[in-house]
Amino acid sequence: MKLITWNVQWCRGVDTRVDPARIVAEVKRLGDFDVLCLQEIADNFPDPRLPGSAGEDQFAVLPALLPGYAAVAGVATDHPGDNGRRRRFGNLILSRWPVRQVFRHLLPFPADPGVNGMPRIALEAVLAAPFGEIRVITTHLEWYSRPQRSAQVEALRAIYAEGHGHARHGAITDTTGSPFHTYPRPAATVVTGDFNLEHDDPLHQRMLAPFADGTPSLADAWDLVNAGAPYPATFKVHEKWVPADPELHCDFIFVSAELRQRVRWVRSDRDTQASDHQPVMIEIA
Repeated sequence: MKLITWNVQWCRGVDTRVDPARIVAEVKRLGDFDVLCLQEIADNFPDPRLPGSAGEDQFAVLPALLPGYAAVAGVATDHPGDNGRRRRFGNLILSRWPVRQVFRHLLPFPADPGVNGMPRIALEAVLAAPFGEIRVITTHLEWYSRPQRSAQVEALRAIYAEGHGHARHGAITDTTGSPFHTYPRPAATVVTGDFNLEHDDPLHQRMLAPFADGTPSLADAWDLVNAGAPYPATFKVHEKWVPADPELHCDFIFVSAELRQRVRWVRSDRDTQASDHQPVMIEIA
């Protein structure tokens, strides 16, 4: 499995141009891929609401540019818009493999008075990969509020553990095709996205922490195959808010115990300027 995760900043490049087709061209340049996890996908937020945007529905435009891939949308922000058309913002998973169950987990959004922020989501798709089914969860955690980000990390851990519990202990109870129909949950899991925290942040360590119920811990895929190597910069590489801004390292891929020995490589593309973030890629064999 080759997976790419990328915060595409509503398809806005360092040159300030919004171009979904350029995003697709860039991911194709990175090589053949099976799964694409995108964050910051927008619909009906025309400039100046999102700079440079024409208000295009990127949840529809991007899949149209990738025929052969199934699209799963996860809307976190859902606002009223003009002429009855709502304004939406969130994540998108595109898979060349069949999609089984889909879960849209709204993440905690506790009050943090005076601090800017928006609702966040963890979008989960169970995919029928050639080597077996796998959970792919992509997210984008809060940037401004550490209390919200901390709560969201705890929620992600709970989402992962709950699904893993179904894989370990679940049973088929209904095969009627009704809403109660039971679909087995796989144990193999990837959790990826823009976590808006650094590799040395305690919240990163929290993502790797043990579980009291026996759920196997997650591992950072980069550390599995690049032990001791500096984590690649994935934000503020080409686009600086101020000239002295340091590069940041906030886009991660975590894997469950079932996948640890199957990670072949993890790398980041430093060249693209089609977004303010850099894509991160993984191969799992």
